[in-house]
Amino acid sequence: MRLVLAMLKHETNTFSPIVTDLERFGQWGLQYDADVVAAYENTAMPLAAYMKLAKARGAEIATPVAAEAMPGGLVTEQAYEHLAGRILAAIDEGCDGALLDLHGAMVCEHTVDGEGTLLARIRARHPGLPIAVTYDLHANLSAEMVGNCTAMIGYKTYPHVDMYEVAERVGKVVIDAIDGKCRPVMAWGRLPLLSQTLRQGTADTPMKELQAMAAEMETRPGILCATVFGGFPMADIPIAGNSAIVVADADRSKAAAATQALLDATWKARENFTHVHAPIAATVARAKEVNASPIVLLDHADNVGSGGTSDVMAAIAEVLRQELDDVAVATVWDPAAVSAMQAAGLGSRVTLDLGGKCDMPSIDLPGRPLRVSGTVRNLADGKWRVEGPMYTGVLVNTGPTAVLDTGRMRIVVVSRHHEPWDTGIFTANGIDPTRQRFLLLKSRIHYRAGFAPLARATFTLDGEGVTTSDNSKLVYRNLPRPIHPLDPGPFPPTVAQEV
Repeated sequence: MRLVLAMLKHETNTFSPIVTDLERFGQWGLQYDADVVAAYENTAMPLAAYMKLAKARGAEIATPVAAEAMPGGLVTEQAYEHLAGRILAAIDEGCDGALLDLHGAMVCEHTVDGEGTLLARIRARHPGLPIAVTYDLHANLSAEMVGNCTAMIGYKTYPHVDMYEVAERVGKVVIDAIDGKCRPVMAWGRLPLLSQTLRQGTADTPMKELQAMAAEMETRPGILCATVFGGFPMADIPIAGNSAIVVADADRSKAAAATQALLDATWKARENFTHVHAPIAATVARAKEVNASPIVLLDHADNVGSGGTSDVMAAIAEVLRQELDDVAVATVWDPAAVSAMQAAGLGSRVTLDLGGKCDMPSIDLPGRPLRVSGTVRNLADGKWRVEGPMYTGVLVNTGPTAVLDTGRMRIVVVSRHHEPWDTGIFTANGIDPTRQRFLLLKSRIHYRAGFAPLARATFTLDGEGVTTSDNSKLVYRNLPRPIHPLDPGPFPPTVAQEV
C-alpha cells in the first residue's frame, strides 16, 4: 500500500490586510518530503496520527508537503498553486489513498473554496481514490468539499487539543475502506447561521453540548464520524456558516438522520452564538478591582489566530491609561520596533512608536502607533517548542523577538505573527506568567489551552481590529442571505443532504 500524507492549512479572514503568500507559509510551517516526517512525526498533529496508521498498516508513504500559515488575508494564487500542485503531483505518481490535513476556511485570490478546489482536482484525475480529510472546527463546509472525499471529520475541541485523535479516527475509516472493512457514506447540511468564534469555545454553551452530542453519535453502531462545524465568520464568501456532517457505514439514511439532529440542535441554540459587547474602559476598570492573579485580559478583536494584524494598540493603551500594574502582553507584531530594540541593546532605555503599522481599509481603521518608553528587558531569536496541549511538539518561530518593559507593563514584541495559546511565548522571553497580575493576550479562545489553568479571572476586551465580534463594523457582500444574526428572516428549514 502507498499512501499520500499531506497538510495544507490556512484560515482566511477576507477583511484582513495581511497577504498570505508563500513566504508567510514559510514563516510558520512549510516542509517538503522527508522534512515533513522530521517536523511532525513526534507531535500531536494530524500528520503524526496519519503516519502512525500508515506504519501500522505497513504502508509506504509519500509526504509531498506540510504547509500552514498563520491566519490572514487571501492566499495568493501563486502560493496555492505551488502547494496544491505538490499534493496533486504526489498522487499522480500513484497511490492507494490520500490522508489530508486541511483547514476548511481557505480563501484564495482565484477561488473562495481552497479545499473544495483541491479535492475536486484530485477527484477529476483519480475518480475512485479513497481520501480522508481532517478539518478545523472552523471549517466553512461546501458541497465540493463533501462530494470529493471518502470521509471527513472535524475537531471537537476549541482550543484544538484533539487534532491527533480525530485524524486517527478518520484515517482509520479510510484505510478500513481500502481494505474492504467498511463502506463510508455521508450526509451533511449548512445552516443560515454565522456564529462568532468568540462564542464557539467547547467549554461553553452551546458548543459544549453540541460536540458532546456528536461524540455520543460516534459510539453508535454504524456511525463512523460525526462533526459539528462552527464555521469561520470572518470570511465574506457564499459558503460561510455553521454546518454538520455524519459519516456512516453503508447506510445513508442513518447518516442523514444523525446529521439532521445535529443541525436542528445547532439552529435551536443560534441565539447563544452571538457576543454581547461592553465598553472596553468599563471592562478594564472591573478587572482592576479583582483581587487575584493572574487575570487574563483578551484583546480578541486583534487576534492573529483569526487573521488580526496583532498591532492594534487600543486595548494596550486603555490598560496603560488606567494604570494597571504588573501586566505582561503577548504579542505585538512590529519588526521595526524589534530592530530598534536590538540596535539599542539589552538594558537600554528606548522610546518607540509601537504597533499601528497596518491600515485596515475593510473596517475604515487606520494604523495608530502608540508612543511608549521603556527598557529593553529581553532579546531572543523567537524559537521555542510547544509543550502545552495544543500544537504539542511543534517548533514555534516568532522571528527576532524583544521585550519592552514600561515599568507597569512588559510587552513581547515579535517579527512574525503568533497567537499566544501556549505559556512558552512568555517563558521563552524571560517572563514567568504565573507571577504576573495581568496577562493581556491577543487571542479569543485558543489561549485556554495554555492559560486557562493559570487564570483566576478572565475579561473580554471589546477593542478594535479585523477580528472584531461587532458585526456592525463588517460589510458582508457575498454571504448567502438571509443569515442569522444579520437578517430577521424568515429562514427556511435546513434539510440534511445525502451524498
